[in-house]
Parts: sequence; structure tokens; C-alpha cells
Amino acid sequence: MRIATWNVNSIRARVGRVTDWLQRADVDVLAMQEIKCRDDQFPHEAFEAAGYEVATHGLSQWNGVGFASRIGLEDVENDFPGMPGFGKPLADGSLPLEARAMAVTVGEGVRLWSLYVPNGRELDNPHYPYKLAWLATLAGVAQAWLAEHEGEPLAMMGDWNIAPTDADVWDPAVFEGATHVSAPERAAFQRFEALGLADVVRPLVPTGYTYWDYKQLRFPRNEGMRIDFVLGSPGFQDLVTGASIERNERKGDAPSDHVPVVVDIDAESALDDDRPMIF
Repeated sequence: MRIATWNVNSIRARVGRVTDWLQRADVDVLAMQEIKCRDDQFPHEAFEAAGYEVATHGLSQWNGVGFASRIGLEDVENDFPGMPGFGKPLADGSLPLEARAMAVTVGEGVRLWSLYVPNGRELDNPHYPYKLAWLATLAGVAQAWLAEHEGEPLAMMGDWNIAPTDADVWDPAVFEGATHVSAPERAAFQRFEALGLADVVRPLVPTGYTYWDYKQLRFPRNEGMRIDFVLGSPGFQDLVTGASIERNERKGDAPSDHVPVVVDIDAESALDDDRPMIF
């Protein structure tokens, strides 16, 4: 099974690029972030013509997550319990929830999350504590799931908007005093790793960025960041057979500022635990 995550930065602007790449790259399941459309605005027909079923969670022209799969989508879940909101309070005093998280099950019990972690904007911006609270709540949800589903494959995929080490940015000095590299953000990322969720791509692809700003010729100069990750549970890690960062998808006409991150897993191995042992 080949799965991928991609911040597409407006699916309506890039539907042709995405569906073409899905077929060329032979991808079974794609987690998308920043689709930037409501569910009824998503270009379902193009994906269906390419052989993919789609589930989306989009509320407006901002944010939005989804999945495209040619092997089915089950147990679809939008948001997560206790997920913090952001923005102008609603009539009941609560904060509106943004479309930033969706979970599905594919294949034989492989649980996948598409995550678009809040940006944080600036260290003194209200979006920054929102980001930290969002991550802390998600970590609690992940911890509970792992305890309840011990040994089962889980991958938390998407745009994490965190560069967890200095090696994940082209020049750490440029980011001094900025979001994405601050100690609290990196600690939030490390909490997921402490739960046993490992970056399954880094061991196989030790270098390379996943995001380059459109400004200041960042891509031609390879001034990028690695902020898109696939964090897998032990049960998922055992299935991984390959990985890649699709840098070439940042080239050409009207690319997203992110590129796909791909992971290959041996889905058949997920069934092995229930087979009788033969000595």
C-alpha cells in the first residue's frame, strides 16, 4: 500500500496536478491539507474519474483537510475530542472549530489522520498559544488511542508546521525568535515521539525539505523547511518498506508550496498477527 500526505494549498487551483500525480505515483491513499474549500466545492468528479473515493472536511476558503483513496475509506472522523477553537466567540461563548483534522481507516485496519496543525503566526500572536493547546489536546487523544489499540497501525500525517530540529530548516539563524522552531513547539512535537510515534520517513530519507516559500526564490535556492511528516505507531513502523519526498512536485506551473511525502507499507503484514504460529 502506498500512502502519501500533501498540503495542496487550494485543491481547486491544483486539481489537475494532484490527480495526475496520484496516478503517476501509483498512490493508494492521499491525505490532503489546506484544501481551501467547502465540502460541496471540492472537485469530486475529477478524483472519481481517476478512480478515487474522497472524504473531505472543509468549512470555508481557509484550512480544510481530506482523503482520496482507491482502496476505500471507513470510520471517517472529523476533528478530535476536545479540539480547541479559534476566532470570534460564538453565541454560546465557545470558539469556532477550524477544519484541521480528519481520521479514516483504510485497508485492513490501518488508521490514518490528515492533520493541518495551526501555524502559530508569531510568538506574541494569539494563534501561537492556540497552536500549542491544539497540539497538547491532540497528543492526549493519540495517547488514549494507542493505549486502547495497542499494536495496531496508526499514522498521523500532514503539515505539522513545526521544524523539529535545526536540520529541518535551511538556516537556523533566519528563524531565531520565530514560530515553527521555538522550544515549546519542538517540545510539543517531541511529546508525540515520546508516545512511540516515530517519523518513519527520516530513517529512509535523511535529508530534504517539504516546503519552500513562494517568495525570494526560496525554491531555486533550496531555502526550505521540513514541516510535513508521517508519524507512525510501532504497529505502523513495522510495516514501512519505503519512503520518498517528491521534490519535483514543487516545479512546473502553479505548484503548491509543499510537496508530497510518500510512505510504502506492507499492508499484508498487518494481518499476520492473527495467523497461527507454525514451528
